[in-house]
Amino acid sequence: MTERSIHVDYVARVEGEGALRVKLHDRTVEKVELRIFEPPRFFEAFLRGRRYDEAPDITARICGICPVAYQMSACHAMEKALGIRVGGTLRELRRLLYCGEWIESHTLHMYLLHAPDFLGFPDAIALAKEQPEAVRRGLELKKIGNAIMRVLGGREIHPINVRVGGFYRCPTPEEMVALRPQVERAMGLAEETVRFMAGLTFPDFEEDYEFVALRGPEEYPFNEGEIRSSRGLRIPQEKFEEQFEEVQVPYSNAYHVIRKGGGSFLVGPLARYAINHDLLTPRAKALAREAGLREVERNPYRSILVRAVEVLFACEESLRIIDGYRPPEVPWVASDTPIAVGDFSAVTEAPRGMLYHRYKLGTGGMIQEARIVAPTTQNQLRIEDDLRDVVARGLDMDDAHLADACEKAIRNHDPCISCATHFLRLEVDRREE
Repeated sequence: MTERSIHVDYVARVEGEGALRVKLHDRTVEKVELRIFEPPRFFEAFLRGRRYDEAPDITARICGICPVAYQMSACHAMEKALGIRVGGTLRELRRLLYCGEWIESHTLHMYLLHAPDFLGFPDAIALAKEQPEAVRRGLELKKIGNAIMRVLGGREIHPINVRVGGFYRCPTPEEMVALRPQVERAMGLAEETVRFMAGLTFPDFEEDYEFVALRGPEEYPFNEGEIRSSRGLRIPQEKFEEQFEEVQVPYSNAYHVIRKGGGSFLVGPLARYAINHDLLTPRAKALAREAGLREVERNPYRSILVRAVEVLFACEESLRIIDGYRPPEVPWVASDTPIAVGDFSAVTEAPRGMLYHRYKLGTGGMIQEARIVAPTTQNQLRIEDDLRDVVARGLDMDDAHLADACEKAIRNHDPCISCATHFLRLEVDRREE
C-alpha cells in the first residue's frame, strides 16, 4: 500500500489566503481540498444597520479587481426596493463601466497570471524579459480599461461615482470624445490578444460542466437577465437561493455553493460564453471561430481564449456606447415612493461569474441582513472536481510536477485565487507500506 500526501501550505500574491491538500491511496485519489484560510472579513456584518444607499460604496471595497460588480449587484437590489428601473443613457453608462472592469480584469489575468503557464515561464516578470511586446500589449489594454473606469467611476480602484439610481455625475461629451481614441486602440489590441492566445498550446482536457450564467433576451449579459444553466435551469434572479445553497466545509473559511439536489457547477467566462454565444457581436463570433473555439467550450485551459473574446466584445460595446452618448438630463433616477420593507436581491456578471446579493431592509431602508455570494465561492467545489481529475491523470508524476499541474488547473478559473500560485511552498509526505 502506498500513500502520498501533497500539501501546499500558503499561496502568496492572492486576494485572500489559500492552500491545497491532495491525498492519494495507492492509485486512488482519496481527498482534494482547496483550503481558503483567510480570516472572515465581515462585510455582511458591516452592512447591518447601515442605510440602503451606503451599500454600493461599502461593497465596492470587497474586491480591488472587480468593484463594479459589487456596486452593480447592490444597486440593482436596492432599486427593486425603491420600485425604480434605470434605463436609457444611464443604463448604457452602467454597461460602459462594466466594460471597463471586464477589460482590465480579464487582461490582468490573461497576460500577467495565466499566459506564463502556457509559455513556460514562472511568472510575468520572466515573460516580460523574453516577450516584452506581449506584456506591453497587456499592460496597455489594461490601462485603457482603467481609463474607462476612471471616467465613469471617478477612479480606477473602488469607484466613487456610482449610486443607487445611476451616478453622482455623468461624463461630459468632451470626456467621452477623449476616451474614444483609446477604446479604438483597445479594439486592435484585443484582436491581437485573441490571436496571441490562440497560438498557445492547450492540454487535451475536457470536463462535464453544468454552466450557470445570466441570459438576457437581446444582450450579452452584464447587469440583467434570468439565471440559466446548460442543464435546463431557468429562473428569475430572486429564486437564486431556491436552487443554490451555501454549505460549510471544515477545512475552509469559504463556503461551497452547490446545486440543491445536485453537485458542483461553473460560473464565469466559459459559462457565459456557452449560454450566450449567439449574443456576441459578429466580429467577436468571427474571431472566436478563427481562434478555434466551439460554441460550447468544455476545456478549462481554453478559458483564456474565451476571456480574450470577451475583452474584444467589451471594447466593441464600449465604442458603441461612446458613439451614441448624449448626456442625460439628470445623473440618477429618483424614487417617488418610500423604500419598501422586505428581502430584495440581484445578480450581475462579474468577470469571474455571477455575483449574488440579497438584502433584508427594515423601516427607512435600514439594512437588517445581507448575503453576498461571490463567483469564487460558487466555483470552489467545481475547482476541486477539476483538481481531482488532474491528479487522477497525473498519478505517475513526481510531487513537484503534480503540484504544478494542480496550480495551473486552479488558474484556469479564478483570478482572485490564481494570482498567487506561481509562488508556493510545497511539503510532501510520502509513506510506503
